[in-house]
Amino acid sequence: MRVLHLLKTAVGASWALRQTKELVALGVEVHLAAPPGPMLEKYQQAGVTVHVFDASITFKKPWKNFSKAKEFRQLLDKVQPDLVHSHFVATSLLMRFAMRGSSIPKIFHVPGPLHLEHSLFRELDLKTSNAKDYWLASCIWTQNKYQSHGIDASRVGLAYYGVDEVDFVKPEPKEPKEDLREALAMKEDAPLIAMVAYFYPPKAYLGQKRGLKGHEDLIDAMKVIADEFPDARCVFVGGPWGDSQKYYDQVQAYARNVGADNCVFLGFRSDVPSLYPQFDLAVHPSHSENVGGAVESMYAKVVTVTTDVGGFVDLVSDDVTGYLAKPHSPESLAAKLKQALSSSDEKKQDMIDKAFDKVTAVMNVKDNAKQVLDFYHHVLQLEKADD
Repeated sequence: MRVLHLLKTAVGASWALRQTKELVALGVEVHLAAPPGPMLEKYQQAGVTVHVFDASITFKKPWKNFSKAKEFRQLLDKVQPDLVHSHFVATSLLMRFAMRGSSIPKIFHVPGPLHLEHSLFRELDLKTSNAKDYWLASCIWTQNKYQSHGIDASRVGLAYYGVDEVDFVKPEPKEPKEDLREALAMKEDAPLIAMVAYFYPPKAYLGQKRGLKGHEDLIDAMKVIADEFPDARCVFVGGPWGDSQKYYDQVQAYARNVGADNCVFLGFRSDVPSLYPQFDLAVHPSHSENVGGAVESMYAKVVTVTTDVGGFVDLVSDDVTGYLAKPHSPESLAAKLKQALSSSDEKKQDMIDKAFDKVTAVMNVKDNAKQVLDFYHHVLQLEKADD
């Protein structure tokens, strides 16, 4: 089986590298179209045939999409794939535009629910599809959303973007590079809370007033819990995504302005695995998310708090494998922080163990790649039956 994968970036999206690497191991001939970037060499090392081509539709200069579509069709003629597998909205739209009239089935592997939460972009997805289009959800919320909008269940599969357990399950750590409690002049038993995420600025055209990851909500929540947990500190690990330095600076200024003195911004860090064992609590207050950073903190065996959105609930059961707060609600988030910090050591360890079992079962990259391959066979079987 020969499959052409489409990415809009070769800078990040390591989840796609893990998936394609496992598909190669399962015997799939994987081709990849992506713009230039440092990840391309890693794909080649994994046995993927790389074609340097930005297969994303452009909205700013729409006339360029005609030449892009022509180049796309030339790539199809060269590769002759059995299936085309797209991982982003932008690549899916160009794929559909270029493949009008083509008999090759197309799969949109949906990396997150954001576009489905906004009617304009949801309708753009649905209205540009035809009988040759299929969807792979990467969380149950997304799968159900497509079906609720009239897509037949046979055309919507489920396959998580899995991870390699070895990326998170480390041997007993040596002395960390930096003792955060010492660096922050904290008491040894003082609670250390963390949020590990890039800073994405709000998108006005989506009606967003706060960043997608909910940094401001956590700042507000930390302000609320300060009276009850005066020694607690929250470290924000990560910097601005792309050219978002202005927003990053605004968030830090917001923390100062509201008097959230218990919030510390560490910026980009290359030693995150050595930091995780020092955290008492990992918080992911996103407004929209697939499974997000919960995978990382649950693998790292840190008690995890998320919002009740998207794919978080595929991993986090409230008060069982973690804590679920209402999105856009600093008050709800503060209540969950208090609940987590007040729990007994026995309760925390039980939650950590159950969370680890859950994430290793759901997010196993080899199992997830097998889910993708099974969906390939399912699609080709449906196509054969229609002929």
